[in-house]
Amino acid sequence: MRLDRHDRHLLRELQMDCQITNQALADKVGLSASVCWRRVDALEKNGVIRRYSAIVDGPSAGLGFQAIVYVSLTRHETSHLHNFIAAVRLRDEVLECLATTGEADYHLRVMCADQTAYNLFLEDFLFQLPGIDHVKTSLILKEIKAQAYIPV
Repeated sequence: MRLDRHDRHLLRELQMDCQITNQALADKVGLSASVCWRRVDALEKNGVIRRYSAIVDGPSAGLGFQAIVYVSLTRHETSHLHNFIAAVRLRDEVLECLATTGEADYHLRVMCADQTAYNLFLEDFLFQLPGIDHVKTSLILKEIKAQAYIPV
């Protein structure tokens, strides 16, 4: 699907407030309500909008520890890759898992209650997975921006 400026504007507004009414959204982007609804429907049906969700403030929800975890696997055996991916998908602490190039094979964004909970995540889960070679942690000090960039 090719996006025009109206589609990008719709996406940007929906990222800011996915509970906005169709009429309010139409008013913000300068479209009629019916055209706005058809465009949003097309964005959903074409997979541009995968889902709607709430952005939760970790500390307010009792999750004050956030980190980026760099994970390298020993060798790229198919079983190790599949096991790692399947296991990470099941962990609530893992907000994002990205396969990357460079020094690490995967970057995880992890959120836990505190350092003790993070240590348990490492010892009882991550370090127990077969094929883990190296794990490096960078603490997140402050979240600056937490949404995708959609140019208008």
